[in-house]
Amino acid sequence: MITYQVATNGFAFELDAILDLYRDSTLGERRPIDDRARWDSVLRNSNLVVTAYDGDLLVGISRCVTDFAYATYLSDLAVRLSYQRRGIGKELIRRTQEACPLATVILLSAPKATEYYPHVGMKQHPSAWTLANTERIR
Repeated sequence: MITYQVATNGFAFELDAILDLYRDSTLGERRPIDDRARWDSVLRNSNLVVTAYDGDLLVGISRCVTDFAYATYLSDLAVRLSYQRRGIGKELIRRTQEACPLATVILLSAPKATEYYPHVGMKQHPSAWTLANTERIR
């Protein structure tokens, strides 16, 4: 049985368990998870985190930054490969939206997940823009 926890404005976490989840979901391929200090800061500064557990095993996470009233940036949605296709990602998104019902949920899809989000009812936005930490405004 999968259980879910919703934490706002700080949550207790086990860094190694989260890093293991990111590796096992393949999302770790696109995140700086080998920089433990940076990743610790990433987690501490996320103000909405929804987690999914199978017993004591962390099997999914929705990590967000939100104002709870207008915009929720869903930074990471990760589910262990062996737990995918069971509705866990969809439930993580549902509980994320439930935690901030006035806000629009916004995310940038991982290349491997571009087919998933329309499947669960999300709409693609044509005008998203990024500026990477290695780039500078001109």
